[in-house]
Amino acid sequence: QVQLVESGGGLVQAGGSLRLSCAASGRTFSPYAMGWFRQAPGKEREFVAAVRWSGGSTTYADSVKGRFTISRDNAKNMVYLQMGNLKPEDTAVYYCAASRSLYSNSVVHYDYWGQGTQVTVSS
Repeated sequence: QVQLVESGGGLVQAGGSLRLSCAASGRTFSPYAMGWFRQAPGKEREFVAAVRWSGGSTTYADSVKGRFTISRDNAKNMVYLQMGNLKPEDTAVYYCAASRSLYSNSVVHYDYWGQGTQVTVSS
């Protein structure tokens, strides 16, 4: 019953910013952690950031540390990814995911996925 819907993707110039949102719906939605992953054409889906639902601890991929910020609003069942100083290599489809039991950087540990939102960074 859990559904995740991403929004906020688009085309931006290098150095710009973009804020992605993920709206979760479902009866008694209460994940252990929420994460953002991305997948560029021809490449495997990779971890971007994760946030523990309770407490709000965060972790990031080295490639985005200092540039991206993940946050969540438990009351609104929302998770966000604020992306700054975007680079062409950030271009990918970004996916929101929910884990029922793990705070993890692995695709395997996430149970629910959104449809993805395209982020394109031009140079």
